[in-house]
Amino acid sequence: MSELLLLCALILFSCVFANVFLGKYGMPTLLLFMGVGMLFGPDGLLKIQFQDYDLMEKLSTIALTFIIFYGGFCTKWKTAKPIAIQATLLSTLGVVITALLTCAFCYYCLNIGFAESFIIGAVISSTDAASVFSILRSKNLNLKNSTAPLLELESGSNDPFAYLLTVIGIALLTGETTKHIPEIFVKQIVFGILGGIIISYISVQIFKKTKTVTSSFYPIFMIGIVLISFALPDMLGGNGLLSVYITGIVLGNAQIKHTSAMVNFFDGLTSLAQLLIFFLLGLSAYPHKIAHILIPASAIAVFLTFVARPVAVFGILLPMKSNFNQCALVSWAGLRGAASIVFAVLVTSVAQTPKHDLFHIVFLIALLSVAIQGTMLPYIAKKFNMIDENSDVRKTFNDYQEQEAISLIQMSIDENHAWSGKSLKNITLPEDTLALMVKRGEEKIIPKGNTVLKSGDFLILSVSAYQSNEEVNLEEVVITKKHIWKDKHISEIDLPENTLIAMINRNDKNVVPRGKTKLIENDTLVLFKQEDMTKA
Repeated sequence: MSELLLLCALILFSCVFANVFLGKYGMPTLLLFMGVGMLFGPDGLLKIQFQDYDLMEKLSTIALTFIIFYGGFCTKWKTAKPIAIQATLLSTLGVVITALLTCAFCYYCLNIGFAESFIIGAVISSTDAASVFSILRSKNLNLKNSTAPLLELESGSNDPFAYLLTVIGIALLTGETTKHIPEIFVKQIVFGILGGIIISYISVQIFKKTKTVTSSFYPIFMIGIVLISFALPDMLGGNGLLSVYITGIVLGNAQIKHTSAMVNFFDGLTSLAQLLIFFLLGLSAYPHKIAHILIPASAIAVFLTFVARPVAVFGILLPMKSNFNQCALVSWAGLRGAASIVFAVLVTSVAQTPKHDLFHIVFLIALLSVAIQGTMLPYIAKKFNMIDENSDVRKTFNDYQEQEAISLIQMSIDENHAWSGKSLKNITLPEDTLALMVKRGEEKIIPKGNTVLKSGDFLILSVSAYQSNEEVNLEEVVITKKHIWKDKHISEIDLPENTLIAMINRNDKNVVPRGKTKLIENDTLVLFKQEDMTKA
């Protein structure tokens, strides 16, 4: 048991340190984990035999569910809306065109049976959202003509349709009659859409209109939402991945609390999910078998990259007035990754394909796609003059705050206050401070230069939020019955060096601390600590 836990820890540590490769070379770190899996696999050093495709399919499907939810949750609809039609066509019609062209190539040029050709086209027809996201964000690769949100929305939403084609392909491969295919299609779409809409609506109402979920339980509750969004439609024959994506995009844009924190949480969770998928892929692969499928897999990868994907992209975007350079870049950005792997494992677990090694074919295609297309994406963007130096790609994600953060301060003006009886134009406010409002009894006044402050007024000021790269620590201290600070005034307390009492929470109300403020039992103090704080 200890050896297994140690192995898991080493893999997780490598996930963290692998980001160095991502930042330096622009290459998705997934290649590293595929290599680590192969190192531990049957042809590697440890010779671990892992060929349980049923278990692998279950684990990979759970991981893919979170990846697709993240694709929807972190997409900012405000920036994606103008290109939603193009992205939707690419993620539906584009997937079908790519799959059918690849199927035709496999059937007519490689002499692979029709059912297997259809399966191959289906499982590699979608692009990998997580790989696209990671490259755009790590290289701050903002693209002209709203290409970044186009790629994000397309890659985040095309997996459900590829899954639908894969389900149809499995029906063909297992010998089910074609009369059931229309029923499968309708159930997949209808229950998938309804599931996403209903579950996301209920979730938003819970977040906004109840206090059921506290901030500390947000991640746990969100994980439950993701799982139920997939499970319920899937039990009814619907497309669980489509439901999950809809739920993600609705929740991510519903202005619920802690959206930015949740994007960061799911970013880490998604990285772990990708690690799991690619590690299992490497662990299950037999590198010596690649020699047998090297030619057909490489031929499919080349056809997919230079024929099938470009035909689909140019055929859809050119009539919608996209220029050649944008179409070329979108074509190149069609990375194959986690979803293709999961769909291949699903097919292998449900129906064996003895004539052709589907698993290793997809393995090599994904390897080539991530290694070559992923690494060269920044170069291709520059080559086609598609990089926008004057913008920030982070604006297309939900964890980006478009405006610099500000803080609001409320000041009480009493009769002894220095500003009492003075107009705002005669008051010297601190730099970067703006008077927003004066509350006078029940009246709310938008202040002007000649507005005179009176005793009893509350002045609302906006100031720039503090931002620093220095280490700042906040610590909570509860004043208990026996605490040495109980019943003492702040001026009487000998605070540690470089420490200030920033706030007092008393009966769920915040009290600004002053020297004469007396601390009482059950007060919660927020202490501000900084190592290099300059003394006044």
